[in-house]
Amino acid sequence: MQDTMRIGTLVAGGDALRVIPQIIGHGFESFSLTFWQTTGNTDLTETAARVRELAAEHDFVISSVGIFGNPLTGTGDNSDALGSWERLIDHAHLFGTDMVSGFTGRLPGVSIDESIPKFAEVFGELSKRAADRGVRIAFENCSMDGNWQSGDWNIAHNPTAWEKMFNAVNADNLGLEWEPCHQMVQLIDPIPQLRKWTDKIFHVHGKDATIAWDIIKEYGIHGPKPYVWHRTPGFGDTNWTDVISVLRQAGYTGTIDIEGWHDPVYRDELEMTGQVHALHYLKNCRGGSFVPNPV
Repeated sequence: MQDTMRIGTLVAGGDALRVIPQIIGHGFESFSLTFWQTTGNTDLTETAARVRELAAEHDFVISSVGIFGNPLTGTGDNSDALGSWERLIDHAHLFGTDMVSGFTGRLPGVSIDESIPKFAEVFGELSKRAADRGVRIAFENCSMDGNWQSGDWNIAHNPTAWEKMFNAVNADNLGLEWEPCHQMVQLIDPIPQLRKWTDKIFHVHGKDATIAWDIIKEYGIHGPKPYVWHRTPGFGDTNWTDVISVLRQAGYTGTIDIEGWHDPVYRDELEMTGQVHALHYLKNCRGGSFVPNPV
């Protein structure tokens, strides 16, 4: 029997059929397929069919499909972001998942408060489209270098913004794709936040951070030296046993999918070394392999 909380990784959706066969042997149990700004020329129906064949052969699941762009502007490189949200919502079931994830988008250069009405307009409709198809929408909690006053990509990076979002679109199928890293870079303690928001956490990214408190104390957060780094789980400051315990206590049965390609040490030729270490580390944090009780 498989543990109810699978551990996997992120794979670019257009690359899934090439990459998954190469890495499945390492023990990944789930994959989150991601697209940047557009689903592009990817044939979602054909890709889904072939991914499902691989899933049946290797016993993994597709936890989510995601589109990471700005669906609120409809201009430039983001001109297909909204259309991609719609396509992924329509095709999610073909991949065997009920979840589409991504950024909320925001109105560039203005505050989160000023972006909320456009968010409500766009995701009010998308949430209905998703609900009609039994799909949940999960927003990643990444600032993409934005803050409360300004940004280009996403408003869902602060708990006060979450309250405003979910009040503006009161839909049970809207939630979060959460990770501790994006909160730690804001010096937010992720564990009490996690405990408070478990009801809205639909998907978890396996990404951590290291905070250099010595640098903060000497140079502050606006000085010449970096004070925080994104890390692969197992190399950062977070106790993932605590994360998993809080999630289990709240009844979470989703996946944790590692978001690699950010670690300043385990990167380039050490990328998969770091990801596979994270895979084993997170499996240990959940208690190891599933062991059935005596009958």
